[in-house]
Amino acid sequence: MKTVGDILRGKPSSHLYAVGPETSVLEAAELMAEKGIGAVLVLEDGQLAGIVTERDYVRRVVVLERSAYATTVAEIMTRNLFVVGLRDSNQYCMQLMTEKNLRHLPVLEQGELVGLLSIRDLVRDVTSEQENLIEQLQHYIRGD
Repeated sequence: MKTVGDILRGKPSSHLYAVGPETSVLEAAELMAEKGIGAVLVLEDGQLAGIVTERDYVRRVVVLERSAYATTVAEIMTRNLFVVGLRDSNQYCMQLMTEKNLRHLPVLEQGELVGLLSIRDLVRDVTSEQENLIEQLQHYIRGD
């Protein structure tokens, strides 16, 4: 079973995108659109303070008819985050994401932010493992 560290090492890009809490929601949304990502981390004094997702934008700005110009990330970000470590398993992460209805999990190692795991990363990893298992079983059945 793969660990979060294994999955992060296999990602095509390990770049983390972050904004400060006083960043406008519009700027955060523009960053997400520009980078093709669904979430940005919020760092305050170099420490993880929260996360803002496209879902947060829709539910806490658009639906409430708030101004994306005047609303700051601090006003809509999710603060009490579920986080994982490099040694946690992909199965544990999938279970946590499913139970808590999450799409992103920040990865901390000794209190330091080292990555961000998305549901897409986990699905890609599980799919790859299943394809590998099927291939091994096909070789076994054929006697290769």
